[in-house]
Amino acid sequence: MRVALFITCVNDTLYPRTGRAVVTLLERLGVEVGFPPEQSCCGQPHFNTGYRHETEPLVRRYAAAFQDYDYVVTPSGSCAAMVRDNYPRIGARAAAEGRGQQLTELAAAAVPKTYELTEFLTDVLKVTDVGAYYPHTVTYHPTCHGLRMLRLGDRPRRLLAAVKGLELLELPGAEECCGFGGTFAVKNAAVSAAMGADKARNITATGAETVCTVDNSCQMHIGGTLARQGSTVRPVHIAEILASTEGDVW
Repeated sequence: MRVALFITCVNDTLYPRTGRAVVTLLERLGVEVGFPPEQSCCGQPHFNTGYRHETEPLVRRYAAAFQDYDYVVTPSGSCAAMVRDNYPRIGARAAAEGRGQQLTELAAAAVPKTYELTEFLTDVLKVTDVGAYYPHTVTYHPTCHGLRMLRLGDRPRRLLAAVKGLELLELPGAEECCGFGGTFAVKNAAVSAAMGADKARNITATGAETVCTVDNSCQMHIGGTLARQGSTVRPVHIAEILASTEGDVW
């Protein structure tokens, strides 16, 4: 099994700890992880802003970077959803415009091998107890792409429930969007901030020490809002929780 880490722009730029946590976790589970340096953006910001043709070179780059791997694992529900849901659409539109089948073929090769981290753990490795230890109270926010496009369901919650020392607290209105939405937060800043404020208040009300997500982008938005509200709840990516062990310093 050849597995590659797709780190994504947000993780690479702002949250490198998440990528390191993914590698630590997978290697602990016996997976050899590769990192093709030619990888770049999946094209989600371009596509969501309406620049479909400008996204196409990034589809080609993604397919080329990971062509020699059996699986591509990413700690980002939104980027995994971009590949799985939108790459086939991009290929189909290119073909409909008379520009051939290349993008359709590249999408067909990339889509089946691309997994969000919790999917890969539960569906491919067939594990829920990953040997993690995290002695804190945690609430879980299911991000929109993971919830509605990837349909992760209870996979993240099952993984968290198996973590030794972790107490999982229910989040009121869990399935409501945090308000980030990538370019939505820029184009509709006031609405985004209001949605984030509601989410942050619900998170604080749980009494949890930590809120976890499967997307660092949503984590960033939630974390900033929590800080502005003066909340002490700490936002953490699920990979960092699952990578933690009793040997860590608490």
